[in-house]
Amino acid sequence: MSPDRSQTAYAASAADLAVRALDALRGIGGTAMVAEHVERADDPKAALAAIRVVGADAFAPYLLADAVFHPQDAAAVTQSFALFPPPVTTPDPPPAGAAEPWLVAWRDWAMATLLARLTDAEPGAALAPRPTGAPVLTDADQPQGGGDTDGRGPGTRAPDDSGRTDTDWQRWSVRMGQLSPLALPGLEGPVHTAARAAPLALARGATRAVLRRDFPTAARITRWLALLAAEGARIPLDPVPLLEHLRLHGGGPRLALDVAIARRLLALETA
Repeated sequence: MSPDRSQTAYAASAADLAVRALDALRGIGGTAMVAEHVERADDPKAALAAIRVVGADAFAPYLLADAVFHPQDAAAVTQSFALFPPPVTTPDPPPAGAAEPWLVAWRDWAMATLLARLTDAEPGAALAPRPTGAPVLTDADQPQGGGDTDGRGPGTRAPDDSGRTDTDWQRWSVRMGQLSPLALPGLEGPVHTAARAAPLALARGATRAVLRRDFPTAARITRWLALLAAEGARIPLDPVPLLEHLRLHGGGPRLALDVAIARRLLALETA
């Protein structure tokens, strides 16, 4: 199979697994959802790759709903790590333009950590080590002012949807969106600390993404706002109407899964 065809197969399989996870989150479908995804796939390798693409979000039905985690699911996830092993080293935050390996390492860590927790594995038994560091937003880079519900504070400018500017808080919020699979209960680390330290930047990032009609990025960033709200933090943007807006616009199974996870975090949905 050519690389292009492989990538297409992986993307299609990841979309299928996202649909399965969304159904399981809503109480639809059978048991051993992850294992069934692999067993019924025409291309088992693509199905195993899809597990790594969807990542920790495949565990959302077990963390946020009443789905039961089965040994077959654990075996499928473990097989995906065996076929597509994580980096041997734990990368530090890379320079701009070379972020992907570091992002993958964090997503691998999230999945491996939750797998160990769901299987009651011994501490240190995770299949991927925790990377060091987190996306950094310095005090000088953060939007200043109080937390108005539109994501702006006194003296700050509205998010620019023209694409002509690219500030550190914009890049930071996009990077945090790329790490949205970490916005789940049961995970804790420097990425979560970074999110708690900059709710206004997250709110502005989500608002900017909506204005640019980049709904997938908006949904991913909003998951962090939902997690912070679920923890009892004060956030400068009400995520509920934003999630409803994103839900109505649609945009594929992955966006729908992100929205459903955020709504679950906010206790807006039940199975």
